[in-house]
Formats: sequence, C-alpha cells, structure tokens
Amino acid sequence: MKIFIPNSAFLGNIDAFLRDHFNPSSPTTLEIRANQKWIFVHPMVLSMIAALGLTVKSENIHCEKLEAKSAGYIVRMGLFKILNIPTNMSVSEHAPEGRFIQLTQIKTSGQQSKFITEMVPLLHLDKEPEQREVIVHIVSELVRNVLEHAKAPNGAIICAQYFKKKNKIRIGIADTGVGIKATISRVHAADTDLEAIRLALMPGITGTTTKAYGTGENAGAGLFFIKAIADVNRDFFSIYSGNGFFKLLKKKSERLNLNADPFEDRHSKGKDFPHWRGTCVGIDISLDQTREFSIILKAIFDAYVKLKNKQVEYKKPRFS
Repeated sequence: MKIFIPNSAFLGNIDAFLRDHFNPSSPTTLEIRANQKWIFVHPMVLSMIAALGLTVKSENIHCEKLEAKSAGYIVRMGLFKILNIPTNMSVSEHAPEGRFIQLTQIKTSGQQSKFITEMVPLLHLDKEPEQREVIVHIVSELVRNVLEHAKAPNGAIICAQYFKKKNKIRIGIADTGVGIKATISRVHAADTDLEAIRLALMPGITGTTTKAYGTGENAGAGLFFIKAIADVNRDFFSIYSGNGFFKLLKKKSERLNLNADPFEDRHSKGKDFPHWRGTCVGIDISLDQTREFSIILKAIFDAYVKLKNKQVEYKKPRFS
C-alpha cells in the first residue's frame, strides 16, 4: 500500500486525496511519503494512515525522511507512536489541552468511555454543555458503529483537532473491518458500496435487523444523526467504504430542512474510488454555529418519522 501526505488534505478536497494519493495494492507493506515543503491534513487522513499501518508489521512500514517543518504536526498527533516506527524528526512536546486529541485505538466499550471522558476537558467542551453533548454523541455513534458492526480486529482509530480561531472541531475515524456493504447486505439489498453507504445514511435502516426502523436499541439513525448535525451547521461530512465515497457539501440555505435520502442533499459522490477495506468518516463541526441540541434532535426526529409507514405504530427511537 502507498499513501502520500500532501500539503493540504481537508474534507473540502478529500476526494482528490483519495483518488490521487492512496494506492491499496500490496497490502502487506505500507509506504508513506509526504510533501517536503508543507504538511497539514484532516484528522480523517491521519486516522486512515494509522489504520492501514496497524494491518502490517512495523518492519514493513517505510516512511521517507520528513523535511517539512510542519511535519511536526503528524508527530504530535501520534502517528509514529501508534505505528511503533521511528521518525527522523525531533519535536518539542506541547500539552494537547484545547488543541487536539492524539490518534487513539479503541477496541472495547470501556476504552470508548475512557476516550470520551478524557476528550471533554482536553477540548474545553466541559464549559459548553450543548456543544459537549453534540460532540460526545458524534464520537459515541462513530465508535459504536465500529465496535458493533465492523468486525475490525484493530478496532477504531480516531483523532480530533480543535481550531481556536475558527472555533471548529475536526474529527476523523477509520477502521479496516468488513465495510458498510458487508454489514448492510446482511439484511438489505445493496449492489454497490455507494448504495450501501446511501442506505446506511438513511434513518430507519440498520444492518442488524430486517425490521423496519430497527429496534428500540438500534434505530438505524446513528450516521443519519451525524450527517444531520453537519447539515444543520453547514459543515462538511464524508464517508468512505470499499469503492464508495459520499461527501455532504456545505448547504447554502440556513433553512432547517433535513433530507432522509442523502442523495437529495447537496453532495458529491463516487463508486469507483480506490478500495478501502473498512470504513472512514470525517466531520467538521463549527461550534459557533452549533444550535441548541434539542432543536437538532427534533429536526432529526421529524425527518425519521416522515419515512415511516403511517399505518405502522411508531415507537420513538433512541439516538444514543
């Protein structure tokens, strides 16, 4: 496998990064190259690299000498530490409080709880209850999806970064499990990875049961919930699995109108991307725009109900 870390790869241009800078061939080795002048990428990119690296032996990972001064960023985010490989860079350690959450491997619900508990004060979310609730729900849903559905031996790889000037949090998570299509196809027809992603983003569809709108414990609304938060805040959201890719684009209108079908949103997509054996998700959250959490929940609840057959007795799903 080969991956090139460009000077810039964020959700706005993540499509080009995936098509041009990721080669999944030769899965027993990983070659990491990087721009020699500047490096600054989304946490989703770092989570992908770490997830790939954990599938091969450390001695089969080759990372070229890093020349860019900004390469210290990926060192501080813990990429070399989690992969247990040496780096040619010597960087001073800075306290992460208020700036970033290093790459973390989560394989159990206990580790998930510990990560969330430590994340809240690190990003100063304990001072903003509504914002904290939004971010905690996003992280909980993303990790739970991996632990419950992905069958990923290495669990979930997650990291996050807070940008003080923009008051924005960026979150990336990746796994190398069975992928969305394998999960969804157990109970729903999905001919392609992209169609599986579409189904996974629709409320009421879950890979755990054929029952319409899931169960009280699994309502099939986790990814829809996350996409809805990004949509409400006019932020980016992307999901990548197999050869399929979907990216929610920033909406131009401030109207609080959520679509149950993600293909009705303003978006970009593709079904011929380099194959990723698992699932990757990236999301940006502008905290200045985050509205009252109850308003978001009501909008999601309303969109969920619209899909349900009116003649089927409705039981309010649990979104946690």
